[in-house]
Amino acid sequence: MRVPLSWLREYAPVPENATAEDVLATLVKVGLEEEDIHRPTDELSGPIVVGQVLTMEPETHSNGKTVNWCTVRVVPEGQEQTLTGKGIDPSGVQGIICGAHNFTVGDKVVVTLPGAVLPGDFKISARKTYGHTSAGMIASVRELGIGDDHDGILVLSTLGLDPELGSDAMELLGLYDSAAEINVTPDRGYGFSLRGVAREYCHATRSPFTDPVAELAPKVPEATESGFSVTLADDAPIHGRQGCTRFVTRVVEGVDPSAPTPPWMSSRLRLAGVRSLSLPVDISNYVMLEYGNPIHNYDLDKLQGGITVRRAQQGEKLTTLDDKTRELDSEDLLITDESGPIGMAGVMGGATTEVSASTTRILVEAARFDEISIARTARRHKLPSEASKRFERGVDPQVAPVAAQRVVDLLVELAGGTDTGAVTDVDQTVAPEYIDLPAGYAESRVGVDYSPETIEHSLREIGADVLETADGWKVTPPTWRPDLSDKEDLVEEIARLDGYDKIPDRLPVAPPGRGFTRWQAARRRVANSLAAAGLTEVLSYPFVSQDENNLWGSAEEGTTVESVKLANPISEAKPLLRVSILPGLLEVLKRNHSRGFRDLALFESGHVFLPEGYSPDTQPIPPLGERPSEEDLARLNAAIPDQPRKLAAVFAGHDAAAGPWVAPRRLDWQDALDAAMLAADVLGVELTVTQGQHQAFHPGRTATLSTADGVAIGVAGELHPKLVAAQNLPERTCVMELDLSALIEREIPSVVAESISGYPAATQDVALVVDGDLPAAELLATVETGAGELLESASVFDVYSGTGVEDGKKSVAIAMRFRASDRTLTADEASEARTAAVAAAEAAHGAQLRG
Repeated sequence: MRVPLSWLREYAPVPENATAEDVLATLVKVGLEEEDIHRPTDELSGPIVVGQVLTMEPETHSNGKTVNWCTVRVVPEGQEQTLTGKGIDPSGVQGIICGAHNFTVGDKVVVTLPGAVLPGDFKISARKTYGHTSAGMIASVRELGIGDDHDGILVLSTLGLDPELGSDAMELLGLYDSAAEINVTPDRGYGFSLRGVAREYCHATRSPFTDPVAELAPKVPEATESGFSVTLADDAPIHGRQGCTRFVTRVVEGVDPSAPTPPWMSSRLRLAGVRSLSLPVDISNYVMLEYGNPIHNYDLDKLQGGITVRRAQQGEKLTTLDDKTRELDSEDLLITDESGPIGMAGVMGGATTEVSASTTRILVEAARFDEISIARTARRHKLPSEASKRFERGVDPQVAPVAAQRVVDLLVELAGGTDTGAVTDVDQTVAPEYIDLPAGYAESRVGVDYSPETIEHSLREIGADVLETADGWKVTPPTWRPDLSDKEDLVEEIARLDGYDKIPDRLPVAPPGRGFTRWQAARRRVANSLAAAGLTEVLSYPFVSQDENNLWGSAEEGTTVESVKLANPISEAKPLLRVSILPGLLEVLKRNHSRGFRDLALFESGHVFLPEGYSPDTQPIPPLGERPSEEDLARLNAAIPDQPRKLAAVFAGHDAAAGPWVAPRRLDWQDALDAAMLAADVLGVELTVTQGQHQAFHPGRTATLSTADGVAIGVAGELHPKLVAAQNLPERTCVMELDLSALIEREIPSVVAESISGYPAATQDVALVVDGDLPAAELLATVETGAGELLESASVFDVYSGTGVEDGKKSVAIAMRFRASDRTLTADEASEARTAAVAAAEAAHGAQLRG
């Protein structure tokens, strides 16, 4: 809403020296949002004066264009020019070339003298053109930035003006005024009027407010039998709300269709963002901006019979004022006469009854339409208008007769019309109901000790009726505040008017003993450790297809995995919830790879959805406003699928970008395995790595990850080449996925560091020949068990098959380190432990020492 300051001063005590910035700063105090400032003088500066054409000589030039060489007097005859500047003639007569032809000798016009600046940073100066020195310009409304007409220059008599020569044209046209623009939120429809903004300004400055509607109301006549016929016939109300609850009409005759809009009105409309069209239309827009009630004027001679407000019928059409024919919907609320639809109620009028240049009899309409009906119609037809913007936010039902009276008064005053005295007022409005506001409620909600006097004063300031009761107040909101429907709304008004700055800004004190839960802390440690290792955390969608769940949810090919299906999926191609994080994570990998990111290490932690043991039947929702019983909570929890949390990571490309002295290493299955082991190590959980099998993974490059108690909780390795090719993944993509919930369940609460031995270690290596299909990890475990308590650590450092090793066999080299806590081991003791380890491997796996 743009608020011209000169207009606002008529209803609020705005100081004469106050700027638009000052007004916005004041309105912000009561919760209105500042949007912009509109000031014509930011783009327009003088000298711009009133001049009179003394002579005009048409001249046709070689380019075929005819221009007028004019002399224009810009000071009263007999007076000297007081303005100075290069190009300004001291005689008060300027020579000007003008290409327009819509004026004649004797016309008073707007002259921009040398030194003036027009919108677009167009500087006026004396210049040689068409064989003359043109010292200035006779301006059009577009050149002045006050309209779109560029067909001819502005002749002041067309505005009903006969000003003195040399007078300031900017002041005459209201160009020194400025406007403060505010953002009106949906709950404050009254802010779309000067009346509403002025009230808020008075609230902010603690000034008394004089309601212009209340001042004019005593002048409004009662409905008469001669009033225009109006019928409200909404037989299909939306949500039981009648589409129209008040409809006021007035009749004005003898309107002069050629009467111009006075500059003070057109300048205010322009600053408010409304284009001046014709005097009757401008008056209706002016009153709409002033009081907040949209007005519609009909050419009374074009109406056929009385008006009926009803819903649209199947197949009806309407040509609106924008000359577009619209197919109507049965929910559309219409203004009709005997010929059919003549307007889309509260949105836009029809072309058949439009006020035109020949209109002399006008039917003025001021109505109150339902918010929902108007909002739906405006959106359905993609037809937002100044009227619909106000109706869909709520219009004061009591302002309609006063707004109609204001239009009548202006038509009589400015257009020479006559009030016929015919008044129609169909009123089906219902008075607002009171709201109980308990004593102490405002203080408990805001944290400020409001006195009873402050509460009553604030509520009366907004126009509410306040009745004190034994335990609080009964508050009846004003008719222009439909947003006030409960006690919380009243508390907000009290806090707003008393001042947001009085609300203390105390930070809440965290209760002792709180913080992250064990599970939250564990998840964060895992995420931080992977991020510190160079991986990037991402978030993917949990929606997948059945094929994706079948692929990642089972190690065996051809298995159909039971899944949780969404009742309203975003895409029918992905109607299920995931049982693995990898489908979404791989999509993120592909998307980034396709955009030029070749070296990727990504991870995600999130829930998966397992259907085992839950009831898919829809459960009734417990009633609102009360805590559900334990039985209700148990029933609802039983209807929720199991949602363990998993951790997954994907790798593609290299570990670093190529550069001088840098040899990038291709990321492989070992990186995926290391990420899994890192996550487990952070939680103090030991994982066992064994050769694994999975339909999505490369055979021979797949590891199954198990806990010490033998539970398999994850998989890591390189994806199958066929899958990589089928899904257009980067070559040799590697992944890992862990059951993070199972991992956290086995988290070691506290890790006790072992004391460091002061005795040296003895190392022994052994190479064992075993069957080629025996996992090295299984052999290593046997060796560790057989070596006894002196073994400190053992690790595989080489696996070999080829020359010197029998076909079908492989040589596994293991480094063993022995240490005693109380003595230095002898070579014989270390050798004895090594021999025991070899014997255990021979007994369990048929291992033989490699010669």
